[in-house]
Amino acid sequence: MKKLFKILLSLLTGFILIGAGIQAYLLRGTAGVPLTKAKYRSDVRYSSTPTILIPGWGGNTVTYQKLINYYQERHIAQKTLTVWISPWGNIRVTGHLNKGDKNALIQVLYDWNYDSTFHPQVKQLSRALSYLHSRYHIDRTNVIAHSYGGTEFMHAYLNSPQLQKDLQLNKVVFLGVPAEESLSSRLNYHYHLIKHSRDKNFIRLRKQMKDWQPTGKLTIYNFMGTKPGSTHTDGEVPLIQSEMLKSLIKGHPTIQYYQKVYPQTTHRQLHDRAVILNQIADKLWMKE
Repeated sequence: MKKLFKILLSLLTGFILIGAGIQAYLLRGTAGVPLTKAKYRSDVRYSSTPTILIPGWGGNTVTYQKLINYYQERHIAQKTLTVWISPWGNIRVTGHLNKGDKNALIQVLYDWNYDSTFHPQVKQLSRALSYLHSRYHIDRTNVIAHSYGGTEFMHAYLNSPQLQKDLQLNKVVFLGVPAEESLSSRLNYHYHLIKHSRDKNFIRLRKQMKDWQPTGKLTIYNFMGTKPGSTHTDGEVPLIQSEMLKSLIKGHPTIQYYQKVYPQTTHRQLHDRAVILNQIADKLWMKE
């Protein structure tokens, strides 16, 4: 019996070590490539406004690996910081963000983002955003958020008057972000559906959005996909759940809203397809 227990304990320990190794690899962060003036392109706007990259549920280094490398290889932007957040709100950072860095990319990674809801990550993300403001004096930023990462960002930001005061938003890009999760996935978007929502999180966002007064102009881009053979879902997030973001923003006097649906595009491909990466670059950094 003792021998069997030792065998089982050894197997369990082995699985834990393997799992920890895999998790560490997935959370390693993408390598940064410095963007020097000698590499500047004439068709790109280079500014000191950084861009924060937020992954969704289960997201890790892989989420934005292609995006980061794509922009670095083309001398459009540069990865400067990786920010890890623990379930207890502890922050670890590698890299540097200097005052003169242009088109900086800040990669956010959660040590654990496999919870049954996105609410734990809302608290963690709030902590990370406050840290970036206080430690690196970031008071204006772009955001790229995939899936639940965008949901978490909306709740983190709109729940915090202090963040709204400290961190001005410039441009926000949502990729397959669910804003409302109670409506049938087969529905087509209509504004009146806002009255039928039973999603408490969405109802809270709606009230907060009405009260929110952004400082300066803000543009929100909502990019969605539909997988092959479907017109209603990208395979993970129904189109209606993302399109309801328009209902939150409609009529807001200081927010510009732009949305686009990419057919034949799965949930994961929203942060990988070259056509979408080019569109993001065009909206954030390319000259007109």
